Amino acid sequence: MAFFKKKKHQQLSEEIVLPEHIGIIMDGNGRWAKKRKLPRSAGHNAGGKVFRTISRYCSDIGIKYLTVYAFSTENWKRPEEEINALMKLFKDYLEEALMDFKDDSIVVRFIGDKTHFSDELKALMIENEEGSKDRDGMVLNIAMNYGSRDEIVRAVKSISNDVKNNKLSVDSIDEKLISDNLYTAGQPDPDLIIRPSGEYRISNFMLWQAAYTEFVIMNKLWPDFTTDDLDEAIKIFNNRNRRFGGV
Repeated sequence: MAFFKKKKHQQLSEEIVLPEHIGIIMDGNGRWAKKRKLPRSAGHNAGGKVFRTISRYCSDIGIKYLTVYAFSTENWKRPEEEINALMKLFKDYLEEALMDFKDDSIVVRFIGDKTHFSDELKALMIENEEGSKDRDGMVLNIAMNYGSRDEIVRAVKSISNDVKNNKLSVDSIDEKLISDNLYTAGQPDPDLIIRPSGEYRISNFMLWQAAYTEFVIMNKLWPDFTTDDLDEAIKIFNNRNRRFGGV
């Protein structure tokens, strides 16, 4: 069975303008499981399947960049049993992705601090990145052990070291330089960030990059999220008037 199943783009009209970069905060797996009296790991497994479907659909309809929030720097505070289940899910996904993505156009990248993961997971991340780096399709950023504040701190430290070593002057520090030191260097800022589950929080996700991003909150838990919901979010995005601080 293919890792992703293709779905033709049927819902959106030709007049719809696609966001170049979409971010998704994949929220609600635990609550989905609790509602069904299932272990939280069952919610993460269900959410993983939705991630596969939505990622492939975004690629099919022509989205150029997709960033999904898979595991935050704060998620280590969760029960050990849940973390272990998540690590197994990540491992299974990465192993399957190596096989299923080999003939695909999707470029897979991992953003976040990889140092806290097992050597096996780190090796699988590197193998996925190396195996997909020469593809020409959608860039899929998977945020793992990611926190935007941590990302900004790392950027500041990197720039500070360059100033200290006389590679940069203080006057050369500007917005572009900071952007160039983030995990998403070289990529456009997200046009649209979608948060299922009905929560009105950004949860430490792409704080710098989201300065002028349009947000769509959907009252649906991530495991219940469908391609029709993605279409609806894109339609909502198309009805926004993006002024970027202007009139």
